[in-house]
This record gives sequence, C-alpha cells and structure tokens, in this order.
Amino acid sequence: MTKIGLEIHCQLTNLKSKLFCSCKANYREFEINENICPICMGLPGSLPRLNQEAVKKATLIAMALNCTTPNKIAFFRKNYFYPDLPKNFQITQLNIYGDTSIGGAGSIIVGDKKINITRIQLEEDPGRLIYEGSSSKNQITLVDYNRAGTPLVEIVTEPDFENPKHVREFLNILSDLLENLGVSDPTLEGAMRADANVSIDGGKKVEVKNIGSFHDLEKAVHFEITRQNSLHDRDIEIIQETRHWDDKRKITISSRSKEEDLDYRYFLEGDIPWITIDPEIREKLKLEMPESISSKKERYVSKYNIPPQVADVLSSDKFYSELFDKSHTESNAKEIANIITTDLMGLVDTREKREESKITSTHLRDLADSIQSEKISRISAKNALHEILKTGKSVVDVITELDLGTVSNESELSEIIKEVITSEPEAVEQAKSNPQTINYLVGKIMQKTKGKADPKLSLDLLKQQLDDL
Repeated sequence: MTKIGLEIHCQLTNLKSKLFCSCKANYREFEINENICPICMGLPGSLPRLNQEAVKKATLIAMALNCTTPNKIAFFRKNYFYPDLPKNFQITQLNIYGDTSIGGAGSIIVGDKKINITRIQLEEDPGRLIYEGSSSKNQITLVDYNRAGTPLVEIVTEPDFENPKHVREFLNILSDLLENLGVSDPTLEGAMRADANVSIDGGKKVEVKNIGSFHDLEKAVHFEITRQNSLHDRDIEIIQETRHWDDKRKITISSRSKEEDLDYRYFLEGDIPWITIDPEIREKLKLEMPESISSKKERYVSKYNIPPQVADVLSSDKFYSELFDKSHTESNAKEIANIITTDLMGLVDTREKREESKITSTHLRDLADSIQSEKISRISAKNALHEILKTGKSVVDVITELDLGTVSNESELSEIIKEVITSEPEAVEQAKSNPQTINYLVGKIMQKTKGKADPKLSLDLLKQQLDDL
C-alpha cells in the first residue's frame, strides 16, 4: 500500500512586513539583498518582534482547515546550517509542551476522501539560493536574503494520499482556499511550495524536496513510487532519506539521510515569550472569515440555478467570484456566470492580464442586461468584452462605437437570409429533410452579419423562407 504525506509551505503574501521585523513581506519588488535588516539577518544584539497580523492570518487558515486552535502558542529555534539561513537557526513551532503550534489536528475533504491535517505551524522563510553557471563544473551558488524572515505557514498532513493525482487535487483545493481567505496569492513565484513523504508497503519513508510546482510534485511522487516499487521487487532495502527532484532529468536524487527532530536541537526561543490568543479574537476571526468555496458553490446552484460545473469553476476563484457577487442580480445571475466562465476567463487567464484589465462589475451587469434585452447578441458581447478589457469604456459606448447593436430589422434580415439560401443550395436541401441541420444556415447568417443578427428572429425567418420553397 502506498502512503503519501505532504508538508506544504505557504507564504502569507498579503501581509505588509516580515514575521519578526519591519522589512517588507513582498521581497519580490527589491533588488538582490536590499530587503534586509539586522533582525532578519540575525546580527548580534538584534531582537525579533512578532507580527500580530501573521498570527491572525495563520489562525484563519487553521480554522478553515477545521484545526484546533490553542490558547497559547510558543516558538522554538530549529538549529541547522544552510547558506540561505542567515542565523544558522530558524524560528518555528513544535508541539513539545502539548499543542502549542498555531493549529492542531484538522481535516479537509478531497473528493470522497478525508485528508487529516497533523498540525499547522507559523515560521519564517529562509533566503533563496540562486545557481549560476552553464554546467556543474563551473556552477556557483549565490544567496539572496530578501526572502529571509517572510511569514510562512507550514501545513503538515497525515500520509492519507494514495496516488499522485490525489495529491494534485488536494493542492489545487488548498490553493483556492488560501486565496479565498485573502491570506495569500499562491500564483506568485515561491508563494506555495510542497515537499512529499512517500512510503510503500509499510516501509521507510522518503522525503522528496526541491519541487517547483504542483505539476512537478505530481511527477516527482509518481517517480518515487515507481523507484521504491522497483527496489522492493528486487529485495533491496529502501533507505529513509531526503531526495531532491531533478527537473531536467525528471528523477529524484539522493541528497542526505533524513534528519530526526533530535538532530535539529530544538529549544524554546528565549527572545519571544509565549503568546496568549484571546478567545474573543478567535471568535472575531470566525465572524470575519469569508464565505467558504463550498458554501458559495451551493448558493450559486440553489439560489440562481447555475449548473454545478459552472458554479464549481466560478466559486473556486476569488477574483471571478468577487466580480460575480458584485455584479449579479437574481434576473441576470446565470447570464453573468456564463459571460465569466465562457468568455472572460479565457481572455484574462494570467495574473498580469487581470491586473491590466479595465473590467468592472458595472461592465458585467450592463453587458448581461444588453444580452437579455436583445440589444446585443452573445457573439457581439464577446467582441465588446475585448474592447472593455482594453479601454474600460462603458458598454453603451462600446456598442455604439463598434456598431455591435443587434440586427433585428425583419426586412434587412430577410434579404440576408435570401442571400444565404441562394449561396447554400445543398445545405438548404438537407435542412428541408433534416431540420436539425438548420443550425449550419443560422451560422452563415451570423457570419454575414458579423454576429449581430438576432438569433431567434433569424431562425424564425429562415424557417418561414424554407417552408415557402
């Protein structure tokens, strides 16, 4: 039996400052080694000061994952040497004196399976290693400390995953959950990373690290399962160790023997006292917690009769669900959901495009109303959407300037339909004997009118002319 557990590291990217100092949490906007100070570099005489907002955001994550939240939390020094760790220790959490991490046991449902959360701990991110050189012979390692001290939440799961696909599904759900909570933007480089612990048939576990994306994690876990099965079949002992994912060769490589807790020489962080979390603060956080993704989906389906698959896509993305909630009414909800999932998601499919787009909830509302009142066809609406994203102009102005108004004049449409019938004799004969093929002719009418023809009126007039033949 295959067992897979995860250790997910999620930066609290929406905070203003690092975990123990006033340096900015958004280190990505700085040049190399500019976003540092004596505290995050661990210089003698410097003292850490805990970011209270980080504690609140981490508690929110624990609550969302149904974890227990203790009254008191403590921080420890995890001692190890690595070039990107300026202090030679990391300030983190550990459950030595009972549950003193930010979150205790919890769970989340993935598909029809319950994934158990072991604990959630708040800690500082180390710096970042940069490798330069064309080959291993002349490669050098550089260190950027801008990231050191960034607030990080580590989510440790039980080994409840049975296959790589299940791992990928969980990470996608977790990523959406974190974004929905407003604590992190998982799309940022390095904002969400994961290591995997893999074992087969009750054997020793192997930790796989240095994985750059969810897609790579799925591949790394698949390779490691295959590797361990191969060793098992040949009666070769599987060693408990840490392995790194080699993205170029798509294999895992032995890195070092797996450390135990004793190897890190944990001890209480003397410069940070035990932190008491007031029950009133926890209750306030519960009240302020945004609506869950599952609750949104259920509301979209039950209240607005949106198809479940559309509601699933819409509710899982914070950007689009907020647009929907700000723009819809009971009468246009399905139309707006259709515009977002069918057209808008394809047009603003990256973070950069979202930031550059000029779309607002008013645009969506007006566009949906124009479609429903038949002032504009759905095809023309998509053309209008292109222009709105670029310019931010009102729907009325875009329809006028691009001449997108619906062609609903009967005499004008009748002439266009005659032209289509004359130019498509074979399709006309098929439509007369098989009414289901009439959509081909409707498509030709739309083509001639550049998508502006009133679909219902076009179909009615087309049927009339076919009956007269």
